[in-house]
Amino acid sequence: MRFDGKAVFVAGGTSGINLAIAQAFAAAGAHVAVMSRDQNKVDAALASLKAHGGKTFGAAADVRNFDATSAAIAAARAALGVFDVVVSGAAGNFPAAALAMSSNAFKAVVEIDLIGLFHVLKAAHPHIRKPGGSIVTISAPQAVHARALQSHVCAAKAGADMLMRVLALEWAPDGLRINAILPGPIAGTEGMRRLAPTPEAEAAVNAAVPLGRMGRAQEIADAALFLASPMAAYITGAVIPVDGGVTAVGNRYTAAGEPAPL
Repeated sequence: MRFDGKAVFVAGGTSGINLAIAQAFAAAGAHVAVMSRDQNKVDAALASLKAHGGKTFGAAADVRNFDATSAAIAAARAALGVFDVVVSGAAGNFPAAALAMSSNAFKAVVEIDLIGLFHVLKAAHPHIRKPGGSIVTISAPQAVHARALQSHVCAAKAGADMLMRVLALEWAPDGLRINAILPGPIAGTEGMRRLAPTPEAEAAVNAAVPLGRMGRAQEIADAALFLASPMAAYITGAVIPVDGGVTAVGNRYTAAGEPAPL
């Protein structure tokens, strides 16, 4: 799958899964813009993207701030041209029981995962190619299966998936396709470092995944390239699990009621 000369914008594209997606598009010939809150991470991501030879652009902005997000996206469009692909993957997570969580902590995750997604897609809409543009959002198993210690993420990601579906309907007349990727546990990501911080927890994750292992960020990137490509031209409003079978079996709980770290 080649994207030579195409313009791609990746919100949250400076670390983890989203950086792997940005790098995959750059390797496939695209011009790539990334955005995240941390300017140092933006600079590091741009250095890795420039190695592929295409145009690059980076901006530091918080998806919770619509005006800042809108300005960053407009600047990226001015630098690279009309976007052929937009990927929105900014997310926040930490394990916490609902009764132990502050209102502000719950609100922060909802603002990043759900409201931030709305901000990115609304701000990007004027700058996406119509018809023919593709939008990919990054979901999570918590959108599908309830999980202890994850009330904030479950609520936010379930809302994000429904938002994606609604916009897929509303923007279909523009010729835009919108789909979500639902990653399983992905090795080396900040999320797994928080949810499976010990070798024992990592072993529990591997045992709970039907395919017996964590995924690789490149496997999520491959799915993003597919969904953005002409091979997926008749797919919109879909949530595609790339999770080793996790969503097929749901979460697996211990006798003490603690969830397996998925």
